[in-house]
Amino acid sequence: MPTLFDPIQLGDIAAKNRILMAPLTRGRSTNEHVPTDIMIDYYRQRAGAGLIITEGTGVSRLGLGWPNAPGLWTDAQVEAWKPVTEAVHEAGGKIVAQIWHMGRLARPDVTGLTPLSSSVTRAPYHKPENPYAEARAATIDDIRQAQDDYAVAARNAIAAGFDGVQLHGANGYLIDQFLRDGTNFRDDDYGGSPENRIRFMREAVEAVIAEVGAGRTAIRLSPNGETQGADDSNPEAVFVPAAKALNDLGIAFLELRELGTTGSFGTSDVPKLSPKIRQVFKRPLILNQEYTYELGEADVESGLADGIAWGRKYISNPDLAERFRVGAELAPDNFKTWYTPGPEGYIDYPALEAVPAQ
Repeated sequence: MPTLFDPIQLGDIAAKNRILMAPLTRGRSTNEHVPTDIMIDYYRQRAGAGLIITEGTGVSRLGLGWPNAPGLWTDAQVEAWKPVTEAVHEAGGKIVAQIWHMGRLARPDVTGLTPLSSSVTRAPYHKPENPYAEARAATIDDIRQAQDDYAVAARNAIAAGFDGVQLHGANGYLIDQFLRDGTNFRDDDYGGSPENRIRFMREAVEAVIAEVGAGRTAIRLSPNGETQGADDSNPEAVFVPAAKALNDLGIAFLELRELGTTGSFGTSDVPKLSPKIRQVFKRPLILNQEYTYELGEADVESGLADGIAWGRKYISNPDLAERFRVGAELAPDNFKTWYTPGPEGYIDYPALEAVPAQ
């Protein structure tokens, strides 16, 4: 039976273990979405993961509505990523860029543009002052442009030294807005039936594969429950066929963020779909959300998952894989510094002193 510490081949990427670093928005780039020098240290410190998946990285100005998140659509951004990927590789790690179009969640106060979505909708917000604007419904030309933006960002990622890319198809962002019948009200080839709602995702993945190859292409989905106002009346009917389509495209891996009935970062009573997705997706399947080491090891041993991605635990435990290996206590993180500029709460969490395995 495999364990979390066994190596795994994720498409063309040879990972030294099955402990992945999940994408984490941290807001340390410039106002022009250019990575900064402290990001070199941040990612280098976490190179003990089998694979690092970067924070969401914008594919275009229209698609990136989060302040100080990085991008991959300008030459300056590409150049600034190069020392990051080089540092991770020098430390023995592998790293892929998560390429991100936020759709209706791209804030106009950041982009200066009217957001794009599958349909004319406005995302809800947890405070009375909603920073999101009513999105315009994508035309066919808009759809082609967005898919091309993913492809260009993927090409730029490889030029920047990344080992591959992961399309962000989860958490209510653009791909998710097309997938779900709670946000997609189209009556053309991109709306209505599950097959039609899957089309935007499939074509975006195909565009990326055409640029960088299937073995360096992955995607993240969040099949069960509501996230940021995006929901579906029958998620099994759309996400299981979506996973089958991704399997047939031969992608490197599929990551699922699945909500549980309890948790500190979203909950849902909608059953997890990973067991049914496992039946149709025969390539590496990575699971994420609220995992302890013990639960992760159990799901890998059982064959439900091929690896586990941890996010927030990596904030304050840059050597998380080693801490798991030796059974060390995990350090707590400080929520107040998740998104603040500067090194505090970013690169100042210490690693363990060298200790023997138990």
